[in-house]
Amino acid sequence: MEKELSILVVDDEERIRRLLRMYLERENYIIDEAADGEEALEKALENEYDCILLDIMMPGKDGIEVCRELRVTKATPVIMLTAKGEEANRVQGFEVGTDDYIVKPFSPREVVLRVKALLRRSSPTTYLHTDTKSKDLIVYNHLTIDNDAHRVTADGEEVNLTPKEYELLYFLAKAPDKVFDREHLLKEVWHYEFFGDLRTVDTHVKRLREKLNKVSEEAAKMIVTVWGVGYKFEVGNE
Repeated sequence: MEKELSILVVDDEERIRRLLRMYLERENYIIDEAADGEEALEKALENEYDCILLDIMMPGKDGIEVCRELRVTKATPVIMLTAKGEEANRVQGFEVGTDDYIVKPFSPREVVLRVKALLRRSSPTTYLHTDTKSKDLIVYNHLTIDNDAHRVTADGEEVNLTPKEYELLYFLAKAPDKVFDREHLLKEVWHYEFFGDLRTVDTHVKRLREKLNKVSEEAAKMIVTVWGVGYKFEVGNE
């Protein structure tokens, strides 16, 4: 029997929370709600949600701050809800660890599709029935990426990554020793092109290295900065 997936919907407008709840409950998701950032952070830290829909502009603690504080301890997938014209906020959202964003006004059906896509990417059980002989694996001495299960292990210990951190690592690892500039990584991993601030990539690389380093220094060293250009996944003497 499949586990019922739970989603936290965070928005200071009750109308939007009610609309999202209606559409998501039709897909058999268990929905919880929060009306502000403080309540959202408290619930997100206390519970194990499968996804959080998080409004960016709220009175008091906004979505950026909620996501930043959440990412200190949790890798729960987050989709940010933003108003048109808030591109700078969306960039900030990616920097603090948001996995996707949806622009208001949105189609509830689009929200459902984006939630489903994110949950597919982040679920370790999506491919449980895959033939293990034909698994999509990337294996190095200190690091293994099981792309069927979306699972990363470093020196035998599992590393808990957000969907975007995972996608960044997988993208680099499947092209070892190839150098990618930040613009290319933004386009391929975030599917998002904008001019200006490229700190999104730097922030995610930093966070990814920190998580790997807690488990394996050797695995963390495989993500190499190429000064003045970007990043590469260095295999070395594997």
